[in-house]
Amino acid sequence: MFKNKKLFFLIPVAAIALVSYTYTVQNEKELAIDQIIIQSLNSAHYSPKNVNNDFSEKVFKLYLQRLDYNKKFLLQSDINDLKKYERSIDEDINEGKFNFFEKSLDLITKRVDEAQAYYKEILDKPFDFTKKEELELDAEKLKYAKSKEELKEAWRKQLKYQTLSRIVDMMETQEKAKEKSDTVKIKTRDELEVEARKKVLKTHDDWFKRLKKLDRNDRIAMYFNAVTSIYDPHTEFYPPKDKANFDIGMSGQLEGIGAQLQEKDGTIKVSSIVPGSASYRQGELKAGDIILKVAQAEAEPVDITDMRLDDAVQLIRGKKGTEVRLTVKKPDATVIVIPIIRDIVVIEETYAQSAILKGKKNIGYIKLPSFYADFNGGGGRNCSSDIRKELQKLKDEKVDGVILDLRYNGGGSLPDVVRMAGLFIDKGPVVQVKSKAGVTQVMDDHDPSVVYDGPLAVMVNSNSASASEIMAAAIQDYKRGIVVGTSPSTFGKGTVQRFYDLDEYLPAQYASIKPLGQVKITTQKFYRISGGATQLKGVLPDITLPDPYYLLDQGEKEQEYPMTWDEIAPANYKPMTPNFSVDKLRAGSQARMKTNPGFAILDEAAKRLKKQKDSTIVSLNFETYYAEQKRLKAESKKMDELDKEIPGLFVGPVTVDSIAIEGDTAKIAKVKDWHKTIRKDIYLNETIAIMNDMSR
Repeated sequence: MFKNKKLFFLIPVAAIALVSYTYTVQNEKELAIDQIIIQSLNSAHYSPKNVNNDFSEKVFKLYLQRLDYNKKFLLQSDINDLKKYERSIDEDINEGKFNFFEKSLDLITKRVDEAQAYYKEILDKPFDFTKKEELELDAEKLKYAKSKEELKEAWRKQLKYQTLSRIVDMMETQEKAKEKSDTVKIKTRDELEVEARKKVLKTHDDWFKRLKKLDRNDRIAMYFNAVTSIYDPHTEFYPPKDKANFDIGMSGQLEGIGAQLQEKDGTIKVSSIVPGSASYRQGELKAGDIILKVAQAEAEPVDITDMRLDDAVQLIRGKKGTEVRLTVKKPDATVIVIPIIRDIVVIEETYAQSAILKGKKNIGYIKLPSFYADFNGGGGRNCSSDIRKELQKLKDEKVDGVILDLRYNGGGSLPDVVRMAGLFIDKGPVVQVKSKAGVTQVMDDHDPSVVYDGPLAVMVNSNSASASEIMAAAIQDYKRGIVVGTSPSTFGKGTVQRFYDLDEYLPAQYASIKPLGQVKITTQKFYRISGGATQLKGVLPDITLPDPYYLLDQGEKEQEYPMTWDEIAPANYKPMTPNFSVDKLRAGSQARMKTNPGFAILDEAAKRLKKQKDSTIVSLNFETYYAEQKRLKAESKKMDELDKEIPGLFVGPVTVDSIAIEGDTAKIAKVKDWHKTIRKDIYLNETIAIMNDMSR
């Protein structure tokens, strides 16, 4: 079919020209995907790349990183062998060849088979934990082994570490059990060592079964995604099965926990939390977390390293009311276990909610989980209309100010952002959207009416992305209110993506090789009305209230090959003349934080977490490791002091809402739980103080 042919695809025109090419490929489907993807990217991507030697070197580096991220399989000699392709992958791409991929596939298949014997032999004997040994945990700092002996030694240290950490975990479990009952049988350390090795062996048996299931389709999808990722981190190839998983995640019903997941470097990473979901309500699982293990209630956890996303989802999904326990690695490298009771998304909690924060002044508080809208035109709710209603309720309560909380809001409907900004400003531009062709569209609020003109604060954090950033930027550019952040900047995603179905660009006579999958391509970029992009830099808050992660790099800048920040001409808008001084508000906030013991704890935690992330070498000596774990747990327990209600922070319902739920015990209980959460929020408490400082 494609023998002696090369395909050229033009987007958006669904046409294909066949040009003679003297190269025979074994898999016609792979050739079609290769050619359609690269032509799609060149035609549709906002910032197309030259597929040249520089591009080739980037694909080479990224693909090898994903192929063997922890350097557990490939030898330095293998890398040297692959090096000959480092500057010729562009030729493979342009000519429909797979020389580099074929060689890498042969090598990784061979090395995985060899490594299977390593762990079984090593785990057959007890480890000596009295030795003074260390292990580097940061994969990026590791080097490829020079020989099989050196690689086997690296395996030994890694397996010893996994066994050691399990022993310590089991010892702590025993200690807790003993506190509850005197009849608990305490196992010796030697007994625990044997049990721990068996568990590590079982984990690796399961892991290698998964590795052996990875077929050519899985591997080549990884290769194609190494190519697309050079354009930007949000441009991705989705084989048909993976696209189905993406659709499940975007539906807001992901397998009972409500977390959108993605595969990255052999790990399952949380990309966002669905508002109103079980994870959202439980509160500990956050975007950016890496899920290491999955356990059903009290059962033995399953290691999901290098597991396919759809297989991991099968473990996480379950019936409503059942418990799943996720072992999660946080951005600071700490590992915790998060229990989540599976449930459906509670629709009411996905919508805007408001409350009255009572104190020196009465402040209206609105929590907006996402910029939702009825995209199907079925008469459903949209966030701009809901925010209008909440603002009117708060005005009726005669509040002295309003706080709009966009923390953890990952974005959504762009038209609703424009309409929502218009509730606080006179008519005018809200955001600029630039296309690949260089055409800039200014999106305006055309309604001259202002629903709320009083003091306003917008709360954001590093998980406020896309539409949230546009909203915060518009308020900041108009000087309409103050932007308060619990991180140095928002996420920094200022791009728009569109899905292209590869099947649509394949002529009818080639239908037998369908389905090919889809490719998600970045096609547009957002700019503030002041001209700067929200991409990469995000929105810098006027006042920053540091959270435990503020010293760690987060957001778009942590992604691979993010699109750059730039600026265009400002839109035609007129900033307001604020009746408050940002400098004075900031100075007042900083003075309060210096005397607030809660912020002292947070600052200490941030420095500790930064040190932990930078300290990537761990001791394999039992006494040293055990003492270090005790110290870290003792230090992190200080954070428990913040899980208390703040004296003087009083929360009350909006009158009309209170009347509406009168007699509904379930809804009353949910409101009380929400208000209890608010009363523990140290950042919201400080934002209230900032609002008290703002004059009308």
